[in-house]
Amino acid sequence: MAVYVYSIVATSHPQRLDGLNGVGDPPTALRTVKDGELTAVVSDAPEELRAKRRDLAAHQAVQERLMADGTVLPLQFGFVTDDDAAVRTVLEERAEQYTERLEALEGSTEYHLKAAQDEDALLRQVLLENDRARELNEQIRSGQGGPDLPLALGELVAQEVQARQDRLADSVIEALRGLAQEVRASEPTGNDFVNVSFLVHREDEEAFRTAEKELADELGGDFDVRLRGPLPAYSFV
Repeated sequence: MAVYVYSIVATSHPQRLDGLNGVGDPPTALRTVKDGELTAVVSDAPEELRAKRRDLAAHQAVQERLMADGTVLPLQFGFVTDDDAAVRTVLEERAEQYTERLEALEGSTEYHLKAAQDEDALLRQVLLENDRARELNEQIRSGQGGPDLPLALGELVAQEVQARQDRLADSVIEALRGLAQEVRASEPTGNDFVNVSFLVHREDEEAFRTAEKELADELGGDFDVRLRGPLPAYSFV
């Protein structure tokens, strides 16, 4: 039967799973698959697995329980393999890689930060600070020039917005990088200009959260800065 894999821990980890259920309806029973110094937490895989709220919550609950007792390599929701033998094979073949990651993640947790700037405020800033954009906008508003001016203004503003948001993203990451052990930036989506995860040692968590709060205050009310954490270190596995 197919096997759903939640996470990987050291065999010495307490692996306290009592009272927890796995994914599926009805919920599957959790168990462990061991190979040497590594252990995978698994359950039977449901025939139809979808990202339903109860299954996402069950997956997350396993990570949080394991995190409370030690270091965890959390797998993303939905990882399924053939059987227990396949799990043991992967643990054996990637033992060095998984052991290195467990050591790197020891005593650390993930914080995920996204940020967006109010579009109207950003546009006003571009028109205020970019002479060419301001000139084109004034010509359009006065009825001067040809029909190609709105397109030219739109292209110019788009380029300027992208350049500004790239610089903002770099500055946000650099402001917090010194308090993180590792940083993983992802492509922003929607209106966000930065989408980044930080691996932070527990001893540095308070300083990291303080620095993020100071950064958000410095950016001001035109910015929507969202920090989530502490989280399982999905981005660093």
